[in-house]
Amino acid sequence: MKKLSRIEKLITELYLDNVRFKELEEVCEIADQKRKPVKSGLRVSGTIPYYGANNIQDYVEGFTHDGDYVLIAEDGSASLENYSVQYASGKFWANNHVHVIKGRQELDNKYLYHYLKSINFVPYLSGGERAKLTKSRMIDIKIPIPPLSIQKEIVKILDSFTELETELETELETELEKRKKQYEYYKEEFFKPSLNYRAVFLKNLCDIGDGLHGTPKYDESGKYYFINGNNLKEGKIIFDKSTKKVNEEAYGKYGRLFSPGNTIFMSINGTIGNVSIFNNENIVLGKSVAYFSVKSDLLEPKYLFYLLKTNFSKSYFESQKTGSTIKNLGLKALREFEIQLPPLSEQQRIVSILDKFESLVNDISIGLPAEIKARHKQYEYYRNKLLTFKEKAE
Repeated sequence: MKKLSRIEKLITELYLDNVRFKELEEVCEIADQKRKPVKSGLRVSGTIPYYGANNIQDYVEGFTHDGDYVLIAEDGSASLENYSVQYASGKFWANNHVHVIKGRQELDNKYLYHYLKSINFVPYLSGGERAKLTKSRMIDIKIPIPPLSIQKEIVKILDSFTELETELETELETELEKRKKQYEYYKEEFFKPSLNYRAVFLKNLCDIGDGLHGTPKYDESGKYYFINGNNLKEGKIIFDKSTKKVNEEAYGKYGRLFSPGNTIFMSINGTIGNVSIFNNENIVLGKSVAYFSVKSDLLEPKYLFYLLKTNFSKSYFESQKTGSTIKNLGLKALREFEIQLPPLSEQQRIVSILDKFESLVNDISIGLPAEIKARHKQYEYYRNKLLTFKEKAE
């Protein structure tokens, strides 16, 4: 809070009325003439960043520019609401989908970058679905020009937010990678073959089947989702805009009653081995999804969930796949998959440990990104405060 109070104070000190605004062409060097596109197949791999409209696309030999520049998307920007503005420093290669500019004597480059990140580009764009910022429209953008000392103070404040975001992202990536490696290690370690446990075919522990071999009649107003293997992601059943729906009648014909927490789903066609746990979703299965409904008291369902994700299982699936272009894993192979079955108490211990790892990874995945998002909102808030000036009347 003390830091934010200091920033509020600085904003009050920095805020100026009657700031002169100048057109971009007047205060910026435009270095577009040096841009040079190279098709991906012809690029020579190297260490120099190759910039396109939305980010670094590649690393190449050679460069088109050397210095500190601001890059503005000319076309193909991912979002009109957050039009692509990038900062490049040192040697880099720019293709012809970015405008390359830098501030002249009275305009700090970093200040220019932060200001352009704050503006709405839509009034300057032409074209339909593929918006385009032409040079003739870009040069009309008006830039507020407070004294250089104030520009640099604004940059110092805003850079502190972006540096913190970068630090948090690095922390997130490092911590996630560390925890994921631990998780993978223990997951494989727990399911290593052991002579201490008896081997059992899955058909003796589960009812195993798949979904509808055909296409039901879809109904946009239906309440049941018709899912395939692509809907199984990160242990959950995921629905998106492309997921088809069916009505009550179709569910009556093709649906099955599954027990929540007791049924595991796995993709068996095309992409093989994605697994999820049934959590009482309204679904009808397609043929690319197999189900394992646990019927034996000797098998903990969540133990099976983790086991199906191991390299041991993946190796077996690989050996049993059929088909040339699109691979398929048959129900016979699943039913005759022989697994080692430790006592139920041991299964539950293993599940408890792996659940904790999953929870830790998810907490990191949710917690730090939320913190990064909060910091980014703070950056945007103070950026808009710091970069809102009242134009001097001519």
